[in-house]
Amino acid sequence: MTTAAPNAVPAPPPGCPFDAEFLPPNLRKHVDPAAPVPLRMMAAKSLVPLSPSDMVGALYMLTFDPDANVRETAAKTAAGLPDRILGSALRDEEVQPQVLGFLLGLVKGNEAYAEMLVLNASTPDDAVADVAKDCSPKLAEIIGQNQLRLLRHEDILRNLCANASAPVSLVDNVCDFAVRSGLTLMDVPQMKAARVRVFGPEAAEAPPPQGPTAEEVLQEFQEAADESAAPMEEGKRLTLAQRVMRMSIAEKIKLATLGNKEARTALIRETNKLVAVAVIRSPRITDGEVLSCAANRAMMDDVLRVIYSNREWTKNHKVKMALVKNPKVPLTVTMKFLNSFRDAELKDLSRDKNVPAAVQGFAKKLHEKKTAPKKQG
Repeated sequence: MTTAAPNAVPAPPPGCPFDAEFLPPNLRKHVDPAAPVPLRMMAAKSLVPLSPSDMVGALYMLTFDPDANVRETAAKTAAGLPDRILGSALRDEEVQPQVLGFLLGLVKGNEAYAEMLVLNASTPDDAVADVAKDCSPKLAEIIGQNQLRLLRHEDILRNLCANASAPVSLVDNVCDFAVRSGLTLMDVPQMKAARVRVFGPEAAEAPPPQGPTAEEVLQEFQEAADESAAPMEEGKRLTLAQRVMRMSIAEKIKLATLGNKEARTALIRETNKLVAVAVIRSPRITDGEVLSCAANRAMMDDVLRVIYSNREWTKNHKVKMALVKNPKVPLTVTMKFLNSFRDAELKDLSRDKNVPAAVQGFAKKLHEKKTAPKKQG
């Protein structure tokens, strides 16, 4: 049997949505369908030295393994992982969304674990919607507080409204917010009641006009849905921006998820933080857009927080440099990044008048410390 090169990324098992690139190269063999079963079984039993986040990713991959025993063992191990491993992995936003959704299905009966996953911004909306159907009042409250999820994925609201355990006051508040934000959901009785509360009896069957929908905008500007489309001409871009201004909050969030870079560029300037955060959290966002947002001194704090909290994005040195130079990024975050900068970069930053004074000062101290001659013992 031929074996792959030690650092090669093996093909994932059939049906698995990602490969083993996230694992240390020397341990990828443990999820490789072409590797001997005993090697895969070691990982399925969590006998391989992995971080909590990598371990849950490996176990998820092994639930697609060609060998039934490996699949069953991996699923059983995942459901029974100790608190110190699960507690760490469930909070980690860098874990693959499919893994978090899988884990939520496994542990939703455990209130503490389910809460961690519902609070994790990377947990898929459809997994949260599934839990919203019959979760406890406490978990329903937590789900109802995530306004971005509610507007981005309508089934979360539908299922909360159908949940007999969800407090009536919570459902009313959530529906009022959704109606004000432009959601309709004609099939949900509680939303009809909310329209009456917010707009009056005449809005019972249909809300007042609230501008174009995301679907209408994408139909009018078909290139706004295609990431490979050529840049829009200036006149058309201006017309798109005008359409976006007339959209409801809910429709803007849908467009942030479905649209391309042109649409996201029009939306990232929004003053509503839910819309701006929906843009930066779009699964289609590019590294170039992230860098541009990181360098933008007028960017909303909430967007910058998403960027500097993302370990994958801050591996990019250009993104780190842009964040360090942005006066809206907290100094505690900047100081952490500066510790990884080279001497020459620290020297340049200490003299850069466009950098916040506190960053200049800290860069100067770091540079002096790194370049000071060491005392002879």
